[in-house]
Amino acid sequence: MSIGATHNLLIRSLPEEERARMLPLFERIEVRKGERLINEGDRMAFSYFPEDGLSSNLTTANGSRRLEVGCFGYEAMISTAVFLGSERTPHEIVVQVGGPWLRIDAACLRDAFETLPGLRRVLLRYAHVFIMTLSQTALSNGVCSIEERLARWLLMAQDRLSTADLALTHEFLGVMLGTQRSGVTLAIQALEGVGMIRARRGRITILDRDRLVAHAGDSYGPAEAEYDRLIAPFRRPAAPSRSGRLG
Repeated sequence: MSIGATHNLLIRSLPEEERARMLPLFERIEVRKGERLINEGDRMAFSYFPEDGLSSNLTTANGSRRLEVGCFGYEAMISTAVFLGSERTPHEIVVQVGGPWLRIDAACLRDAFETLPGLRRVLLRYAHVFIMTLSQTALSNGVCSIEERLARWLLMAQDRLSTADLALTHEFLGVMLGTQRSGVTLAIQALEGVGMIRARRGRITILDRDRLVAHAGDSYGPAEAEYDRLIAPFRRPAAPSRSGRLG
């Protein structure tokens, strides 16, 4: 089926002529919640450009403990390794909220990267922002409290899902934040106690985004601002009627 348009911001940011050349090279697929799309070290036969939903870049320690190093949605692509000279991805990719993605043969994307200057510029800028995001995650995990890390993660999820109402579990958040479930429970209670969020069984609603941003501190904002500056604004306004089903 011909792809006439896309919600993926990287493709939308291409010059019109290059976008018209690229779209016929894609096929649209549907990814589902819980799907492990890529394992660490996999050879990349395809590259992916999400159009909706939320997924996680995970790394594994000691062969068992998993930690999220980044989350992404319609502003992203997988994997930068394809055009940075590697055939293998360093991260496991797991879908948290399903939706449509565009898929392209990895060799085809590499060829286009070499011949289309607009695509090359957009993808290199995205790689720069992705590295910044990894740095912000390292900062968050290294010096921030669990409450601050939770605030950052909720903001990043809202940016990509355009909803203040997130369906998730404490166990899921424990993996995302690299902490035990009991620590997540205390962090949720702390943010709820000062009115930033409302927590119900299996669900968190963001009540005061501005205070969450302030609470997340320097761990949230620099990479997002750089994406806005170099590529396009991507933080979607919240739509209360839509639920992001996570965890």
